[in-house]
Amino acid sequence: MSATTELPVIGTPMYLVLGEHVNFRSRLESIDTETFTVAAPLETTGHTAITSGHELDVFWAPPRTRIVLPCKLIAISGEAPYRWTLAPTQAPRQSNRREFVRGGGGAAVRLATGKRDIDGALLDISEGGLRCWIDEPARLSPGDQLTAMVVLGEYGEVELTGTVLTVRDAPHGDPGQHIVLTFDTQESMAKMIRLYVRSWEINERRLANNPDA
Repeated sequence: MSATTELPVIGTPMYLVLGEHVNFRSRLESIDTETFTVAAPLETTGHTAITSGHELDVFWAPPRTRIVLPCKLIAISGEAPYRWTLAPTQAPRQSNRREFVRGGGGAAVRLATGKRDIDGALLDISEGGLRCWIDEPARLSPGDQLTAMVVLGEYGEVELTGTVLTVRDAPHGDPGQHIVLTFDTQESMAKMIRLYVRSWEINERRLANNPDA
């Protein structure tokens, strides 16, 4: 690893940018001399478009900034635990762009498909997309348009209309499906989501520093 590439500590949440407004939450698993590994995003398992040689940005979110690291995907593990091996292609940089940090989870979600409503639970959300779990499989496909209503705790309910990015079976033998929805948001709604995610991050750090709390 280049001396100019200073990665965070093992276990730090990291975000893999796979397209405009699309990133997936991961975490740093290990650091080697020239490469590092991250947990493979569940949403990309079996995703044929993601192969070795793919270039992407990785970012992590220390307080009050974003650190972006351009990388190349070197290898994808073929068995559990699924991991991606990445090699930096440039030095990391601070960014003022609003890379979409994902967080939160557990909130109630209602998906309105135009034919019926589907109740689910939020897994994570950003101002560019959300991932949720529904307990019974639904006839949803990538490209479908739908509306999601999500209650963001003290910040109120948001209604988000977007496009289904992925639909996959829930992992680990759990019932139901995981749905990823991408969307564009007005600034007022984006601010509400950012406040919700920031509050969640602060609580997560508090729990990490005080595990018995």
